Amino acid sequence: MALRLGDEAPNFTAETTEGTINFHEWLGGGWGILFSHPKDYTPVCTTELGTVAKITPEFKKRGVKVIAVSVDPLDSHKGWINDINETQHTTMNYPIIADPDKKVSTLYDMIHPNAMDNMTVRSVFIIGPDKKIKLTLTYPASCGRNFDELLRVIDSLQLTSKYKVATPANWKDGEDCIITPAVNNDEAKTLFPKGFKTIKPYLRYTPQPNK
Repeated sequence: MALRLGDEAPNFTAETTEGTINFHEWLGGGWGILFSHPKDYTPVCTTELGTVAKITPEFKKRGVKVIAVSVDPLDSHKGWINDINETQHTTMNYPIIADPDKKVSTLYDMIHPNAMDNMTVRSVFIIGPDKKIKLTLTYPASCGRNFDELLRVIDSLQLTSKYKVATPANWKDGEDCIITPAVNNDEAKTLFPKGFKTIKPYLRYTPQPNK
């Protein structure tokens, strides 16, 4: 059964390139990203894993743990890491789950027969501190993922989990936010002392609360 936003992220125990983990225990009380790869030594995924290694400080700054999964075994992962480090000019600094029995892939509905009947599609799950799924994305094999966009989404998710705001199209951290419809104007004056402007009765902007 497909996972939906708001569902609890399934827990599992698995071998990774950094040892055995219980997924929920590994996440702890923070945010996490689980992203899948069809198999090791695939060209687009090699660039993706290298990119994430380079921007790991950005994820850490936001309190986000990152973990990858591929259906190949641990020995294959270790060899692939050497290639990632060499070709992407980086050093892998987060774990890759070994999933040769497709246990994790099946839990997260990563096997799509219409795409590939024996390999994971390239999915992304952002998981909140409550272990609930906050975002899902699935990419075709030909299109590399945009990790700047994932950082932007995390900024939005973390902001909107604390304040009664939403973020408009193309929003970036530090820009004005939208006051949610559940907040009336009187309450808004208290919640957002920096003020707000009304474009339409249902469309009100305020400076980002935590800036």
